[in-house]
Amino acid sequence: MTRTTFNRLRDVKDSLPHGSMVAIANELGVAADEVRAFFNGEGTPETGYHIEPGPDGGIVILNDTRILEVALRIAWEAKNAI
Repeated sequence: MTRTTFNRLRDVKDSLPHGSMVAIANELGVAADEVRAFFNGEGTPETGYHIEPGPDGGIVILNDTRILEVALRIAWEAKNAI
């Protein structure tokens, strides 16, 4: 389980290059809509997305961090032009 903030998830989403939602979905074998829902605060039972009131848009608890991990890697690669 990982704790983060909703604003942190939005920052990660905003740092992704165009087309990343589909790339993440293809890599993980999930629907692109599931990836979009992850970053839009809708979550799924599989990801365990949950928001508690708090600073920075609230606390988010993730049971499955695969989407976030792939997104962070893609954002890092785009920033470092790999």
